[in-house]
Amino acid sequence: MVAQRFLLGVRMLLRGFGFWRRQPGAMLLGLVPAAIVWVVVLVGLVALGFSLPGLTVWATPFAAGWIEPWATIMRTTVGAIVLGGAIVLAAVTFTGLTLMVGDPFYERIWHAVEADLGGEPTGDGIGFWRSAGDAVGFIGLGILVSLGVALSGLVPVIGGFLAPVLGVVLSGRLLAWELTGRAFESRGIPADVRRTLLRGHRARLLGFGIATQLCFMVPLGAVFTMPAAVAGATMLARTVLDDVAARAARRVE
Repeated sequence: MVAQRFLLGVRMLLRGFGFWRRQPGAMLLGLVPAAIVWVVVLVGLVALGFSLPGLTVWATPFAAGWIEPWATIMRTTVGAIVLGGAIVLAAVTFTGLTLMVGDPFYERIWHAVEADLGGEPTGDGIGFWRSAGDAVGFIGLGILVSLGVALSGLVPVIGGFLAPVLGVVLSGRLLAWELTGRAFESRGIPADVRRTLLRGHRARLLGFGIATQLCFMVPLGAVFTMPAAVAGATMLARTVLDDVAARAARRVE
């Protein structure tokens, strides 16, 4: 049952990609802010990649006199820790900045999906300054999570494997939370109520988020996935709201 719900979340992202056939104009515009922010984030990741060998040596001076392969294992572990944290921070930074910079573009996608699904009016969006505030808070949360992922890499034996995997899972969860926010906030549903509504749909939310994060990790994948992720997240939020409405109707009957 949990696996089915997880796959349903993955399917929502695939349905988001399918929206390219229905609204190619709006989806194409969504590539513009994603491409701009992707270049900025890519520069940061490339700089980290070039400096990573020296950074691991600098962070492990105590391993300088160790015999091989222990020195290499230690430095590889430290590199994995840094990489795991960077995965979270890069994904969160990309998503937060892209949604802020591209708010008018993604609002068009959101409206198009809402109109396609039908239902109640959804308001006028959250606006640039609200998006900017959300982006700052979202990136701040991402920094805290990335630190937690980095610390997980210190776990003996499994830390080098645990940090990247945990980075994908946690960043995926953060992405899903942020991307589904517009559909809830436009209906006046605050964050605490949204958290309660999503509590029964964690597997679905995680499936969507992990699938999105994995697509982000493919070269240029983040640019082409972002419009689909906005569309898919809107569909995901609507399925949650529809489920809540259906359960309420059954209780009334």
